[in-house]
Amino acid sequence: MATPAMLEGIRIADMSTVIFGPYATQILADMGADVVKIEPPEGDRTRSIGRHAKTRGMGVLHLTINRGKRSVNWDVRSDKGRAAIRKLIETSDVFIHNVRLDGVTRLGLDYESVRAIKPDIVYVHCTGFGQAGPYAPLAAYDDVIQASSGIASLLPRVTDDPAPRYLPMAIADKVSGMTAAYAVLGAIIHKLRTGEGQHVEVPMLESVAAFNLLEHMSGRTVEPRNGPMGYARQVDKERQPFPTSDGYISIAPYVDGNWVKLFTACGHGDILLDERLTDPVLRFKNGSLLNERLRDITPERTTAEWLDLCGGISVAAMRVNDLEELIDDPHLKAVDFLRLKQHPTEGGYYEVRPPVNFSARPDPEIGPAPLLGEHSDALLRELGAE
Repeated sequence: MATPAMLEGIRIADMSTVIFGPYATQILADMGADVVKIEPPEGDRTRSIGRHAKTRGMGVLHLTINRGKRSVNWDVRSDKGRAAIRKLIETSDVFIHNVRLDGVTRLGLDYESVRAIKPDIVYVHCTGFGQAGPYAPLAAYDDVIQASSGIASLLPRVTDDPAPRYLPMAIADKVSGMTAAYAVLGAIIHKLRTGEGQHVEVPMLESVAAFNLLEHMSGRTVEPRNGPMGYARQVDKERQPFPTSDGYISIAPYVDGNWVKLFTACGHGDILLDERLTDPVLRFKNGSLLNERLRDITPERTTAEWLDLCGGISVAAMRVNDLEELIDDPHLKAVDFLRLKQHPTEGGYYEVRPPVNFSARPDPEIGPAPLLGEHSDALLRELGAE
């Protein structure tokens, strides 16, 4: 008999859209939760991000972020659609959405209304900003959260361009999605212990600001402040991948003894004779200079030669992969990280497996992303709401 998935038996009514909420429910679906994706008649916008596989509305991001879910296209703006959603909520453990408070209240799906349907519901509101603050009614997307959380101010600190820059990924959505996923798990554990549901607010700005400030709070951590903000090692302009004779490499000696081993092993121990680098205290104080000196000598060898040298002295080092190289990385191939699977309607596609390995359920089977409304009729029959 197959081992049950860890979240088997947990049903999530998911009315969230785009990346933030759907990424949270993707994580939970990967662990076996029954995620029912509630979509408008035209489908979630995620379906149109990236090229379609074969069927219109089956875009490449949808194939990833909505894998393992069931789709119903019940129009929340219609009486019939809302009735079906309320019936689904009756059988659900979690209801998650990212509709602004005034909008969800007009739909009759605010917390008090949903709790009246299912008193022990875990009600998760994915918001741009916490509802107690002045930004509460504002719209939010990844870009504006990168800006407001300070993320967009980081790259100018390590480049010669003073203009703020967004990181070229949906980092605010993904960080907030992971935050929502662990919030759901915490609320489910609380419910299992006490029988009590609750309202869970997951605001993007606060989620990403907490993520950013973990190390960058720095000198503002104490009162009175004892230094500038920004973790000095990470905002060092010299802390960048190093050029080799045939590419780039990341070398991270990190602790003092490794710097000594590295310069000695590569035949440049004389670098440490510099009066600014002669002892551990000075080397710690002048960490940027260590990176600068290493950058001067890395072009002397190929990437492979540096990897061999660093591996031989237990200094952390890895080649710099671009996106194409990442897909072909030998380690990821060895751990079966990317799996070629067959979608019932879209043909071959690659599944990025969950990165965490659980010994109790080491190789979960993850279902394909659904067609729009693929499970609408079956769910209505299951709920006795035809």
